[in-house]
Order: sequence, then structure tokens, then C-alpha cells
Amino acid sequence: MPHGSDDARKKFILTTTGNFYGIQPSSSLTDSQELNNFLDDGNEFVLSVSRSNNELHLSNKIEASGDSGEKVLVFFKLHPTVITEDNFHQSLLVSSMLESPINTLYQAVKQVFAPVLLKDERWRSAFDPKLADLLSELELGLGSVVRQFGAQSSSKKGRKEEDVLGILTPSDEFQYWADLSESAEKNSVRERAKHFTDQFEPIQKEFCGLDGLSMSDVVDLVEQSKEALDDVWRQTDYEPYPETRMVRLMDVVGGALGRYVQKKLSALKIFQEPFVSVRESLRTAVSICEQWVIACEHLTGQVWKRHVPHPWKGNKHCPQSLHCLAKRLNEVVTLRMVHEKLLCLLPGGKQQALTSDRVFEPFSGLNPLQYNPYTEPLWKAAVAQFERLMAPSEQEVAGRLKSYIADVKDNPQQLLQAFQKHKELIRRPTISKELQSEREMLLARILDYNKGLKTDFESRCHGGPGDKFGPLIGRNLPEVVNKIVWVRQLFHKVEDSVRIAEALLSDLSGFKGFLHFCDDLLEVLRVYEQEQFEDWSRDILSGLADPKSGISNRVMDLDHVDGKLKIQYSDRLVSLLREVRQLSALGFPIPAKIQQAANTADKFYRQAIVLKQVAHFYNTIDQQMIASQRPMMLSLALAFEQVIKSKESGGKLQITWDNPKDLEVYIAKLQSAAEKLSTENRKLRKWHTDFIDKVVTLMNVDLLRHQQRWKDGLQELRTGFATLEAQGFRSDDMRAWRQHWNHQLYKALEHQYQTGLEALNKNLPEIHIDLTFKQGRLQFRPPFEEVRARYFREMKRFISIPNQFKGVSALGEELIFNIMIDRNASGFLTIFSKAEDLFSRLHAIQHKFKEWVVLGQVDLEKLVEKHLSSVQDWERNFKALKARGKESERLPRALCIVI
Repeated sequence: MPHGSDDARKKFILTTTGNFYGIQPSSSLTDSQELNNFLDDGNEFVLSVSRSNNELHLSNKIEASGDSGEKVLVFFKLHPTVITEDNFHQSLLVSSMLESPINTLYQAVKQVFAPVLLKDERWRSAFDPKLADLLSELELGLGSVVRQFGAQSSSKKGRKEEDVLGILTPSDEFQYWADLSESAEKNSVRERAKHFTDQFEPIQKEFCGLDGLSMSDVVDLVEQSKEALDDVWRQTDYEPYPETRMVRLMDVVGGALGRYVQKKLSALKIFQEPFVSVRESLRTAVSICEQWVIACEHLTGQVWKRHVPHPWKGNKHCPQSLHCLAKRLNEVVTLRMVHEKLLCLLPGGKQQALTSDRVFEPFSGLNPLQYNPYTEPLWKAAVAQFERLMAPSEQEVAGRLKSYIADVKDNPQQLLQAFQKHKELIRRPTISKELQSEREMLLARILDYNKGLKTDFESRCHGGPGDKFGPLIGRNLPEVVNKIVWVRQLFHKVEDSVRIAEALLSDLSGFKGFLHFCDDLLEVLRVYEQEQFEDWSRDILSGLADPKSGISNRVMDLDHVDGKLKIQYSDRLVSLLREVRQLSALGFPIPAKIQQAANTADKFYRQAIVLKQVAHFYNTIDQQMIASQRPMMLSLALAFEQVIKSKESGGKLQITWDNPKDLEVYIAKLQSAAEKLSTENRKLRKWHTDFIDKVVTLMNVDLLRHQQRWKDGLQELRTGFATLEAQGFRSDDMRAWRQHWNHQLYKALEHQYQTGLEALNKNLPEIHIDLTFKQGRLQFRPPFEEVRARYFREMKRFISIPNQFKGVSALGEELIFNIMIDRNASGFLTIFSKAEDLFSRLHAIQHKFKEWVVLGQVDLEKLVEKHLSSVQDWERNFKALKARGKESERLPRALCIVI
């Protein structure tokens, strides 16, 4: 059997262990009983190695890492066997255990086994779906434990929110709070976790599907993430969000964004494709990285530092890895842009020296997206080689730029634009040196420009906005905000000039003097800005202490002279609210008392609007009511007014803006009373409108021909009144409304009454009269006198309709309809005259038929004996009789006359 030092099995295990821990294993370990047991005993499955005080310890049990965070290396067998030199490469498995067994298992399942078994087609088809579900559940369960306990051992009972080692992605952080909202023992902890989960919800889905988003969507996601983190940090409903977790979240978001950018750009051949095809992607990628870095620095360095309820205590935080990636990508953009601009400025014959294959050849073996300390030296070397290749072309371009700048040197604006347009080239050392005099000229021009800004500021800083010698006025800006915006614009102009000078002119001898002048001017502008804010703060604070200032006041007054309700929400509160919002947006730390006053103004602004609506309703309700319905609304109106007066003492309402609870209750009562009154008023107006339609309809219904329709319409009106009475309206309160509708019915009835009188003779019910020959004479059937009596009876019935008409009057109320007969009596003479004419025409019809019955009124035998003496007489009479008989056949057997 080989000696320990020559045993290949032991050499493999000890060498692997030494490499893992970075130390030389002690020679005594070769004869370790635990090592021998593992190798030579087929039933010994595990050998674990741990380190303590630079010494390695072997064990046949798993010595899981504890709170100290030491690493453990584990060798274990694939199946029960004795390890030999021939089989140890096929029988041994090796695994490291970092932080905790739970975290190690979770990462192994998540990063190795789950992707292989669930996504790889070869293994997925052979893997039982039930096992796949169990594996997914295992991953989720382990992830939950890791997120909640971080790197701590599962045996640890406590959990600290500062333990963030288990948070590796944004989704881990979001899931941590989701898990806690369901599993926490205390209700308060669950509610707080649920609150954070809800606040993260807008961005949670986006990060889960990050790789599927377009780059423009991710630009928006950066802004959404900033807002979400700001909301989470600023919330005051629950215990503040831990600063340690926020640092971690900013870093993992930065990591996710960095990996996204690298993945999206990896499909591009950054140095091979034309710049125009990759430029937008590169710039968007830089924007994603830089905007998140800027967001983190702004929140932690400025916004949260000033957030009094939960200030940021640590230093300004920058996601370093994302910052470095952004810097690398910016370098790539600059290199591509320099090459592109050189090509544009070089004459055609000399562009061959700048082909992409030639100048970017130094980067052929590099992936510029893979930024880390190990790739940085190689990158810098490649950049240096690129610059050597570009130097001759830069010399050529410098001369062309020199000539171009000479053409615009007398126009400061065009001169500045020329430098800005070609700033990437002018930064190049070769070109910068060639343009020495032009750059000195630009520095002098910028200095003169800033001196002009200073003169303009000094001439305007003591005036008011809009004055001839005051700050330029902005649209709809309060005075203090206007002044600050004006001076900040000057500030940005100076900063822009300094930025250009630092980029292009920093090596010039006059640069330090220019910078000193600009620093002094910027300081003067800062002092002015701060003085304006401090003066405003003092004025507001003194106003808050003065009850007569208009910043604090009563809610409302009821004027007993004109009965109007007046809301006392000061206009100064409205302007204060605007000022605080705009100054906060400009980055000023608003004093706590002013912020509280603004919060109160903001909170009560909506209530003031409600109160003004209620006051308007109260002051105009009499105009909204139908006059005849007011008695029906009296009880609700009195109840509404009682609510208004309930807080009155000594003639003044005692509710104030700084008494929110009473105000909330008071407004609720006001709204409830106003709503009841408004609802009832709308309902009664609807009834009124319906009645209008019904009465207008009756006005067009023929009273003579369709009396039943009049009866039905009138019944509908009466049913409406009965319905309202059943709903609680007192009959006495409806008296005025009933009287109103009686008057409307009177108008409709009189219209149809007058129309009916005019056409009464033509429109009375038909009377059928037969003209008969009976008892030797013509007679009417029914008799003439009976027809006449019946006709005049129908006339009388129509004429007396107003006497029978009750309208919608209640029992015992005075009727107004009977006077209609007297008011229209003049029309009766006409209808009686027409009636007499009608009966005269009836008599005339009787005379028309007398010649047909004449033979029935004489002694026919005597007439024949007297007049018929010859055959011719008989023939002539028979002939005449026959002709007359034919005429008589055309007469009706009975004559029907309609009167």
C-alpha cells in the first residue's frame, strides 16, 4: 500500500483542500483517521473540511458553517464504495458550503440544478412533472428562508432587517416583504410588510420580466424605481425602511440594470457595425446606467438627508459597479464619436487610413461590456494603441478646425457652438494643442459673458419681479419662487460655461482666474438664493404666529344680515401651498412648522372646496327650488340650516382649520344634510317636469271628443300627489304646489273649452234621425222636439264641464274652474244661434220631400174620375208614373239625417 505522501487519493483531496482555503495542508493530515475512514470504509460517505486559526480540521460529519461565516468543503461519495486510485475520479463529488447550508442548497438548486432539469430539453423530457413541481417548490421555499434569515443559520430564532446577504436581485427584496406580510407573527409587522409590498408593486412585475423590456421601457423603469424607493423611504405610516436594506436594494437594482444593458448590447458588434446603427443603443444604455446612479446619489445625498421624519444618516450612496459600467460605455461612445467626426472632417483621399477594421483592431480581442478590475489594464492598453493610430489624422483635422473657428470668431454665440459641436475632437491632446490660441480666445469670450451675467444680476437683484430693474418675471410664479428661479437660471448659465471650460480649456493659463471669478459669482448667486428663501421663511413663520395674517382663520361665517354662508379659507393659504410645493421641488428644506401649515392647507384645501360647494348650495338653494314646492322642502331646509348653526356661539362659528377632527365631522354632517335636501329637490323637480309633460299633452287633447283621455291624464296627476303624500310629504305642505297645477290645468282646460265651444255644433255626439211618411204626413223619427231637447242637453253638458272639474284639489280646497263658464259666456250666443240654424235646415229637408208624398194625401179615386177620361190620359199618366217610379228607386227607403 503506498505511503501517505504517495497516495494519489489523499494527494487529490489535500491538494484540492489547500487550493480552496489558500493554505498548505499540514503533513499530519495525511494520516488523519477521518481521511482514512472516508477512503477505506465503504460505509463512510462524507468527509468535511473546515478551517480554524489557519489549521484545517477533518470530520466525517458535516460541520455546517455557523455565525462566523467560515467556509466548509465537503467530499462525498456517489455510491457506497472504497475509494481507489482507479475510481476516485468517478466516485467522488466535491462541494463547497458558504455562509449556510440553506443558502448553499438554494444557490445550487437555483443556479445549477433547476435550470438544467427544468429548462434543458434533454433532461426535462426525462424528469417527472411531479418532481419538477417539487423542485420548483423547494427553490421557492429555500429562497424565502434565505431572504428572511440572510446568511444566518436556520437555527437562529431572531431575524434582523439589516441581514441583506440573501438579497441578490430586486425580486428577492420584493419577495422578502411579500413573504413577511404573510408569515410574520405580529399583525403590525404584517401590515407594514404589506404596505411596502404594495409600494413596490408598480416595479415588481417590470423587474421580473426585465429581459423582455425594450430599452426605452427600462429608461422609464429607472424613473419609476426612483419614485417607488422615494415613496418607500418617505412613508410615515409605519416604522421607517431600514437604511441597510435601501443600500442593498439600490445596489441590486443597479446590478440588474447593468446585466440588462450588457445583455442587450451583447447582440451588437460595437466596434464593427456602423456608428449610426449602434449609437442610439449605446446612448440609451449609458442613460439607463447614469440615471440610476444620479437617482441614488440625489436621493441619499440631498432629498433624504433633508427628510426630517426619516433622514439618511450614511454617506451619499453610489452603485459603484453600475457607475464603472457607465464610465466604460461612455468611453466607447467617445471613441466611436471621435472616429466618426474625424471621418467627416478628413478629405476623401485620407479617409482610408481611418477604416474601422484598422483603427478598432486593438479592441478585437476585448469585450468592452465586461468591466472589472482584471479587464481594465487590457482596456487601457487597447485605448492607448487606438490613440496612436488616430494621431496623424487628428493632426490633419486640427488645421481644418482652426480654419472653421476663424470664420466665426467674431460671433461669440457661433464660436461657442463650434466648440460644443466638436468638443470630443477638441479634447484630444493633439488637436487641443493645435487650437491653443482659439481656446484662449474662447476663454476670454466666456469670461466676458459671465461678467455680463454678473452686471445684469447686480442691476436687477434689488427690484421686484416684473419691475424695469427687477428680476425677469415668470408665468404664474409666486414672488419668492420667481426670484429663485431667475437666479437659478443665471447660476446654470455660469455652471454651463464652467463645464465647457473644464472640458476644453483647463490647461490654459487664464483658466484658474476664470474659475476663481465664476466661483465667486456662483457664491454670490447662492447667497442671494438662500437669502430669498430665509426671508420668505421668516415672513411665513411670523405670519403663522399672527392670527390676523390670513394664514390661520375660522372655517366659515353665517352673515345674519343677508343670510349668506361665507367660507374663510384664506387666499394666503392657497399661495402658501403653491410656494411650499415649488420651493420643495427646487430642493429647499422647508421648516417643519411651515411644512405642517402647508400640509394642513393642502389637507383642508379639498375640504374648503367641499365647504364652498356646500356654501354655494346653501346660498342658492332658494333659486334652485320651484317656488310652489318650497313648503314641501321646509323641514329639510330647516334641518340643513340647523346643522350650519349648530356650531355657532355668540353669532360666530367656532370650527377652525386647525381642528381637523371636528371639521371632518362637521363637513360630513353638512354634506349629509345638503345631500338630503338636494336629493329631495331633484326628486320634486323631476315630478314637476313630468307634470309639465302631462299637462302639455292634455292641452292638445280634444275635450269634446276625448273626455276619457282627459280623465285618465287628470288621474295620473292625482296619483302623483298621492304617491308623494305616501312618501311622507304633508298634504298641507303640498297646497301651494297643487294650486300651481290647478292653474296650469285651468289654462289647458280653458284652451280646449274655448276650442270646443267654437266647433260645438260640428262636434257634438251624432244624432240619427229618420224621415218617415206615416198617417198621411211626413214625420221625423225620433220626433223633432225630442231631437231638439237631446241636442241642447249635450250642449249644456259640455258647457257645464268646468263646474264638474276638480283638478288636483284636496277635499275642502276652493275650486277655481267654475268661473270659466262666466268668462266664456259670450261664446254661448254663437253656439245657440248656430243650433237654431241647424234645426231650420232640418225643417227645410222635410219640405224637400213633400212632392213625393202628395198622392198619399188626396182621395186617389176621386182624382182619377175627375181627370182621367180618355185612353191617352191613362197612357200619359201611366207613362209619367213609370218615369217617376224609376226616379223614386234612387231615393233611400229611409232618410238618415245626422245632427
